[in-house]
Amino acid sequence: MQTSFISRNGNYLGLLLANTVLGSAMPMLIILGGLAGLMLAPSTALATLPASLQTLAGLFAAAPFSLLMGKHGRKTGFVTGVVCAVLGALLGVWALYIGSFLLLCIAHLALGAALACYQYFRFAAAETVSAEWQPVAISLMLTSGLIAAFVGPQMFIVAKDALAPIPLAGAYAGLAVLSILGLVPLALTRLPAPTAGAPQSLKDRFASLSILKRKPVRLAVGLGAVSQGIMVFLMVPTPLAMIGCGFSEALAGDVIRWHVVAMFAPSFFTGFLIKRFGVHPIAFMGLALLTVSSIAALSGLTSVHFYGALVLLGIGWNFGFIGATTMLANSVSEDEKALVQGANDTVIALVSTLCAFAAGAIIAGFGWAVLAAVSLALLVIAAAMFVKETREAA
Repeated sequence: MQTSFISRNGNYLGLLLANTVLGSAMPMLIILGGLAGLMLAPSTALATLPASLQTLAGLFAAAPFSLLMGKHGRKTGFVTGVVCAVLGALLGVWALYIGSFLLLCIAHLALGAALACYQYFRFAAAETVSAEWQPVAISLMLTSGLIAAFVGPQMFIVAKDALAPIPLAGAYAGLAVLSILGLVPLALTRLPAPTAGAPQSLKDRFASLSILKRKPVRLAVGLGAVSQGIMVFLMVPTPLAMIGCGFSEALAGDVIRWHVVAMFAPSFFTGFLIKRFGVHPIAFMGLALLTVSSIAALSGLTSVHFYGALVLLGIGWNFGFIGATTMLANSVSEDEKALVQGANDTVIALVSTLCAFAAGAIIAGFGWAVLAAVSLALLVIAAAMFVKETREAA
């Protein structure tokens, strides 16, 4: 059923292939951000700063990319994102060669902007199919991350010493090559024309933000922000926490690999579950799994606890994030898409940035257990608010 769905939509297939190639950068950057930061940072407390700035870039890049796509089309926006990725990767190579932590941070800002741009593949996917199939299109688009979960870490292992004796420089060079390759399937797609009614003046754009006050839109944005924020909060410091517990870099990388697998493998069926049971039950299941992940992280510091917590974190993110994206796609009109999607991803980036910075501070000052306890408390509050909002909306 999934194969026939994809085969009937050639443009969707092109987007899927492009997202698969370009998305392979994400698991590489999860590993590189912490390790390169640890290598160049003037203090251990700043080791997660490149990864945090990478997330911060999404805060400033999300809305401009959405408005760019609304005016000039999705393809123009994605090509611009690839340019950011190539520049960021080359800056990363240069930073390692000259030992500049500042330049490394700038490189991850550019790479973070590219990752923010790639988030719009899920909305582009929904635009290539009918409304009935949007949950499936969004869900299957995220299955590209499953391949990325294996390709990214494997490419990191193969490329990291390619520019020896400079550690990790080869991995950044590999990112540049990967980004350029992602342009090939993208060039073969024919995507819908830009949104005609997107507001142009700054005054109109701010006035149109009143759309966010609608309960369905507000609920979708909040759910997406919580799902992404908690995922970043626990994921970003995981390699550092594991190394601090005496585990090897290879084992930390493997935990991240299976976390990314868990993020995207459920996408083969999440969309069909939403079609069968509705979006709200699946979204709530995502919050429940994120809560169990925090409990697992709080329960111990063995490799089993790290594997279990990060796998549950990935599955919970998948249900919550796809649920939120589907809710948002169903809640706005064609004319509202560019502005609302940009505002949505800006809010998600803001929450993710705060979580990334907070995670670095907490892991350095208080440790993994406190980080997990804070995550658990936030999720209990979020789940209660989600149930309340859902009941009121019904």
